[in-house]
Amino acid sequence: MAANLSWSALGRATELRQRIFFTIMLLIVYRLGTYIPVPGIDDLALQNFMEGAAAGIGGMLSMFTGGALARMGIFALGIMPYISASIIVQLLASLWEPLKQLKKEGEQGRRKINQYTRYGTLALALVQGFGIAASLEAGNMVSDPGLAFRFNAIVTLVGGTMFLMWLGEQITARGIGNGISLIIFIGIIAEIPAAMAQFLLQGRTGAISTGAILLIILVVLATLTFVVFMERSLRKIHIQYPRRQVGMKIYDGGSSHLPIKVNPAGVIPAIFASTLLLLPTTLATFSTSAATGPVMSWILAYFGQGQPLYLLLSVLLIVFFTYFYTKEVAFKTEDVAENLKNQNGFIPGIRPGKRTVDYLDYVVNRVLVLGAGYLALVVLLPDLLRFELGINAYIGGTSILIIVSVGMDTIQQVQSHLLAHQYEGLIQKSQLRGRKSATTKSKAKGPSRR
Repeated sequence: MAANLSWSALGRATELRQRIFFTIMLLIVYRLGTYIPVPGIDDLALQNFMEGAAAGIGGMLSMFTGGALARMGIFALGIMPYISASIIVQLLASLWEPLKQLKKEGEQGRRKINQYTRYGTLALALVQGFGIAASLEAGNMVSDPGLAFRFNAIVTLVGGTMFLMWLGEQITARGIGNGISLIIFIGIIAEIPAAMAQFLLQGRTGAISTGAILLIILVVLATLTFVVFMERSLRKIHIQYPRRQVGMKIYDGGSSHLPIKVNPAGVIPAIFASTLLLLPTTLATFSTSAATGPVMSWILAYFGQGQPLYLLLSVLLIVFFTYFYTKEVAFKTEDVAENLKNQNGFIPGIRPGKRTVDYLDYVVNRVLVLGAGYLALVVLLPDLLRFELGINAYIGGTSILIIVSVGMDTIQQVQSHLLAHQYEGLIQKSQLRGRKSATTKSKAKGPSRR
């Protein structure tokens, strides 16, 4: 995809350059914010704590927040509350009738749904901000604990999340790419050098053999290639359109295809499954009292990262969320069949209506077997290698999925802008040629006689 970009066309596309520059400036603002600390934090105690948790939940959360959590910056909550709220609202919009009606109201309904998403983001950020503030106090990582610290920490963390949400919306509206996805993308990319340095340091000290290092590098490269291939894989369904008569003319029927991605749900199932499975570990990591309880100790013993029950439950949750999110949000077969019927399109050999819905369900169910298996393999394989080889740096398959999907989507949007710019140039040239030819003809005719 990137090889198809024309740099000469990019130099002539003024609006696209402005959008790219605007996006880069806002992403720089985000990166600077990750280094602004929350007031009242004991830096030394926090650093010692995060070094011990770097291989588990601490490393994963720090990766998704661009290192803001490890430094306890004002963006320590990241954009995850907004993502969680948007996913919940999307699922409710597919299941709850009042939100279903809002989706049918067009632009006005979309604005109301976005407003509900913002309210949900605020509520989730408040809960998570309070949890982090209380956990910091319980872990003796605060220089002056008390009600004043909790209030300042909650206001700072919630304000940081709401500001990130605004940044993402501005990038989407006035920049290039999806703003929320780019914020996560940049956060992951920024943490890769530190993770690689820690990984190579283990090899230098002899904790990991040279063969293991080469194996990990080959697995990461193979995973990147495999993800790119699977994300671009499609199952095409042939669509036929009948002949139609417009006035006295009869136009032959056309044909097209309906693309069904192998992974229509994207990275959403992996994020959902990881969030649910890491919740007990998160509570135990940030709260010493919870970790010492008998129930939490049993959960950590049998459902910790790398344990067989953890792996089994991960696969089940990824498969469940892949099917559920695809059927209810990403690719609703009833809506697709209705749109085909309204456009007078049909699948050869399949009657419109209920038969088309059943056929699409048949195809989607079988395609998702491959998609869900692909997601489970990509998410779990790096974790298995990391725990088997004893690597203390976080290397996650979910991060690879996000990097590939966001990168492909951004490049595709750049190509779309370049294509639109080329079309505009062709239209302007044709209009100028038309004006010149009309002027030449009028001059050739000379003045009209009365």
